[in-house]
Amino acid sequence: MNRYAALLRGIAPSNPNMSNEKLRGVFEQLGFEKVASVLASGNIVFQSADTDVSDLEDRIQQALNAELGIAGGTIIRSDEELQALLASDPFPGLTHGRGTYLIATFLKDRKKVARKLPDQPDPLARVVGYDKPCSAYLAVIDNSEPGKTPDFMAWLEKTHGKNITTRTWLTVQRVVKKMNQ
Repeated sequence: MNRYAALLRGIAPSNPNMSNEKLRGVFEQLGFEKVASVLASGNIVFQSADTDVSDLEDRIQQALNAELGIAGGTIIRSDEELQALLASDPFPGLTHGRGTYLIATFLKDRKKVARKLPDQPDPLARVVGYDKPCSAYLAVIDNSEPGKTPDFMAWLEKTHGKNITTRTWLTVQRVVKKMNQ
C-alpha cells in the first residue's frame, strides 16, 4: 500500500461541509484505507494501492465537489516525497516563528518546473529553494510587522495559477508524522 497526503485547497474549517469528519468520509467512500486528518485545514492522509497520482487527484476532487460542494483543488504527495523534502533541510538553522514563517507551496502541475528561482518578488518573503520532486517552492516569510502583509502568495498565484496550495513547515512535519503512525 502507498501512503499519500492530500493537501486540499480552499478549506474553511468553519464551514460544516468542510469538517474533518466529512472530508474523511469522502475518502473512505472512495475505498481508501487508514484515512486520517491533520489539523482542520484540509490535510488528509490515506493509503491506496493506486499509483497514478494524477488520477487520484482527479477522483478525489470530483468526489469532494459532488459530495460536499468543494470545488477547491486537490494536490497529492507521497510519503516518500514528503520525507525526502523534510530530510533535505531547506531551512537550516531557522525555526518557524513570527519573523521566520517557514512555508512550502506545492504546485499541482508538476510539469511547470522552476528553471530558476524568481527574483525576490516581495521584500517580506525570501525564496530559499525549489524542491523538484515535490514541485514546491520553499520560502521564509517575515510577518513580524503588524499591518504589513506579504504579497508572496499573490505573486505565486499570478505566476502559477490557482492550482497551488501552501502549508507551513510545521504542518508538513505533522502530516509526515501522521502518515507514519
